[in-house]
Amino acid sequence: MNASKMKNLLLLSVVATACAGAITTVQAAGQDRGMQQKESVQPGSDTWITTKVKAELLAAKDISGLEIKVETVNGVVSLSGDVDTQVEADRAVAAAKAVDGVTRVDNRLVVRGAK
Repeated sequence: MNASKMKNLLLLSVVATACAGAITTVQAAGQDRGMQQKESVQPGSDTWITTKVKAELLAAKDISGLEIKVETVNGVVSLSGDVDTQVEADRAVAAAKAVDGVTRVDNRLVVRGAK
């Protein structure tokens, strides 16, 4: 399987996972009718931002998106993991900042050097 097909498959997996989480949240809210309604731990917009940032990282040719973990809380995106160069880390941060809804990027990427 070539790299392009692999990235597309991974992107679909990320989107499906995000959708499944949103459906679970909606189902749980529906089951709590008449009882105190539970709030989602992670707002839907944060899930969408995480999904979009991860998709951007996976689509970029010069960023090892599989090695970068993305977490979002209240619009603040945290990037962690290992990258080969500082240039790759800078590009990952720039890609995350370009996504609508991102208020700040917390760069926790570790530059390990080329493998």
